[in-house]
Amino acid sequence: MPHVTSPQQLFKHALQDMYYAEKALATTLPKLAQEATDSELSRAFTAHQKQTEKHVANLEKVFEQLGESAQAHPCPGIDGIRKEHDDFLKENEPTAAMRDAFLTGSAARAEHYEIAAYTGLVNQARALGERDAVELLQENLRQEKDALKKVETIEKRLLKSSNGGSKSRSRSTRSRSTSSRTRAKSGAR
Repeated sequence: MPHVTSPQQLFKHALQDMYYAEKALATTLPKLAQEATDSELSRAFTAHQKQTEKHVANLEKVFEQLGESAQAHPCPGIDGIRKEHDDFLKENEPTAAMRDAFLTGSAARAEHYEIAAYTGLVNQARALGERDAVELLQENLRQEKDALKKVETIEKRLLKSSNGGSKSRSRSTRSRSTSSRTRAKSGAR
């Protein structure tokens, strides 16, 4: 890639980065859907994979509007999230519940990355006066935000059920120790 010396080149570079990320995720999401044992989580990955294919198409339209061919530039951010996933599953033998909880965390990290990237792309497109690009990029951004909300909801449910009663036990333990400290302080006066 040539040196980036203008806002237009920076925008193109960011598009190439996101194009790579979306294409990588389009091939990764079916694998995640198969790894998930929670049916809602698996369906969410499948639904988001279809959205991701649309995101790829929207990015291709933006490239076309700019008079450029769609090209991907390696995205270390997404590659890192994918590597973290692969390494975790290789190094651990998580229960089905723990794997699902891990998958929701990985998905949330990817969504946060994409939200940040699309926010920057929308801002750059606005600054460059690329109105049609803004619309397409905002559509992708909205869907990424919705996907994050969905995965966070699933994550909360999974973590709550995997923790069982440990949350209430830790609250009662905390209450007892707070009461003991309060009694000790008042008795010391």
